[in-house]
Amino acid sequence: MSKPRVLISDKMDPNAAKIFEERGCDVDVITGETPEQLIARIGDYDGLAIRSSTKVTKDVLDAATNLKVIGRAGIGVDNVDIPYASAKGVVVMNTPFGNSITTAEHAIAMIMALARQIPEANESTQLSKWEKSRFMGVEVTGKTLGLIGAGNIGSIVASRALGLKMKVVAYDPFLTEERAIEMGVEKADLDAVLARADFITLHVPMTDQTRNILSKENLAKTKPGVRIVNCARGGLIDELALKEALESGHVAGAALDVFAEEPARENVLFGAPNFICTPHLGASTTEAQVNVALQVAEQLADYLVNGGVTNALNMPSLSAEEAPKFRPYMGLAEKLGSLVGQLAHGNLTEISIERSGAAAELNGKPIEAAVLAGFMSNYSDSVNMVNAPHLAKDRGLDVRSIRHDREGVYHTLLRVTVATSQGPRSVAGTLFGTEACRLVEIFGIGIEAQLRGHMLYIVNEDAPGFIGSIGSLLGEAGINIGTFNLGRRDAGGDAVILLSLDSAMPEELVTKASEIPGVKTVMPLAF
Repeated sequence: MSKPRVLISDKMDPNAAKIFEERGCDVDVITGETPEQLIARIGDYDGLAIRSSTKVTKDVLDAATNLKVIGRAGIGVDNVDIPYASAKGVVVMNTPFGNSITTAEHAIAMIMALARQIPEANESTQLSKWEKSRFMGVEVTGKTLGLIGAGNIGSIVASRALGLKMKVVAYDPFLTEERAIEMGVEKADLDAVLARADFITLHVPMTDQTRNILSKENLAKTKPGVRIVNCARGGLIDELALKEALESGHVAGAALDVFAEEPARENVLFGAPNFICTPHLGASTTEAQVNVALQVAEQLADYLVNGGVTNALNMPSLSAEEAPKFRPYMGLAEKLGSLVGQLAHGNLTEISIERSGAAAELNGKPIEAAVLAGFMSNYSDSVNMVNAPHLAKDRGLDVRSIRHDREGVYHTLLRVTVATSQGPRSVAGTLFGTEACRLVEIFGIGIEAQLRGHMLYIVNEDAPGFIGSIGSLLGEAGINIGTFNLGRRDAGGDAVILLSLDSAMPEELVTKASEIPGVKTVMPLAF
């Protein structure tokens, strides 16, 4: 089996290439190419490692016929078309923690620079002005820091601010009371943070909910004399409104490392009073660049070699250590999804994935994605765990995941149910030992079978002689039966037969089988 091939298309620490090689990947480091050159080259690679320079556009993704994963050394992925990558089945990862300390320290530096007007004082002094009386700063000790966003970076900023003897009040919809106590901060709503903070620092992603979170209206709610820092993402602050607040003196100072449009060669805030800015330096330390380069190499290599998924933005994460344990469950889940997709027809509006026993203890997201990959493979080519959830959403399919604490007859069980116009249709399966996948129920009828290769599904009236009839038909056509699996609800009622075949069932033979007396359904299956 050939080694996975990885392209590093942006400059990063050379140890990243060594990690790929040590983990069993072939790696090329080719930086500074034009989009056209990248498009011409990308089709040869399974993985792509980038920073911010490479733009992974629709055209690049269309040319990336073998690409399986993109890794961004850093947190921001504005340079990757994630929706289109998802549609193409390409995993997109970032490294959100490699530059957390660096970014947090930059925010603290901005707070101190604002408090003591350091950039302006430096410029004035070097111009030989010695304007000592002009630069009257403020202490941060005892001041209230308003934290908007208390995640990984925000929590580090909070700990540093507490070390400076500041009080910290935090707004974050996902911050629990327990976590706030653990961090040593006070949890509050946004209006309270705006009203009380002497300094405000933002640490949230750019979403529809956070865009212009410091709008003109919200800036008006802030405490007079507030100082504002943004080292998170551009677009979180209404820049024109901030300029007006600086000019009026309501905001005493602002420090921005990020802008709505970058590179910010022109901006409405340039020249505003008490305004400090840096060119998106939040992650720009030697340590951070080494960390993110090594992390992205480890993540991509884990995925390409072992199937581990870490810090993925468009599919459930699954560590390299977890992957071997999950692999049989995901194989079972994909086959159950494929089976119910092949058997259930009509207007399918909902799919439910239930986990019982040992399966209930596992992370349900990878299993859910595997079920959808199997299910959607009946409707679209080139489906995998990345794009299957998006394809299901496009079809208007409501996906539900259910976890049962109880353990039933089987030590572990997965059940997949689809809602059809004729009612719910359900299949269930288990693992024998830790690896062997088995179907144990189909549409309410107990039956044990392996799902593999070419198969034939038959529903018939339970009557003597039927098995001989179907066996004779296949034998006369030269089709060998590998396994023969039977199930029925009640004697004399409907029975189910699942046959594994050594070759595909021709359409004309399916027609002949459907004409055997007592047959209700005949359907060839493939796994």
